[in-house]
Amino acid sequence: MNTIILATDGSSHSDAAARYLVDGPLLNRDFTVHVLHCEPDVTGDVKAFIGQADIDAWHHEESDKAMKSVVEILSAGNIGFECHELTGHTPDKIVAHAVKVGAAAIVMGSHHRAPFLDALLGSVCSRVIAHAPCPVLLI
Repeated sequence: MNTIILATDGSSHSDAAARYLVDGPLLNRDFTVHVLHCEPDVTGDVKAFIGQADIDAWHHEESDKAMKSVVEILSAGNIGFECHELTGHTPDKIVAHAVKVGAAAIVMGSHHRAPFLDALLGSVCSRVIAHAPCPVLLI
């Protein structure tokens, strides 16, 4: 059985990627999907005033919201999946998880921003593509 990473940010682009896994003609059904959502870590200033338990609860709540729609899509399509809540720099965490589980592919929904905006803001997709240990499929 192959492992596929589905990185989600809770957007309609991520939902499209999940629908591709359910309906996509290029993939067989011999895979398990690791649904990933990554929240950036909070700064030291925040940690000075808010306890770690509250920060962890907030990260959990945000990840649940971001993964909800793709989990519903995968469930409706009878696709096996596991959910993983990550904290840190998103591209690094996606690549590290792909290495950890020996992923056959990483699937992501692309926001299709203009190249100029990607150059200014940076792109999670482009950073994952640059460092991924396996093929990356952008939907």
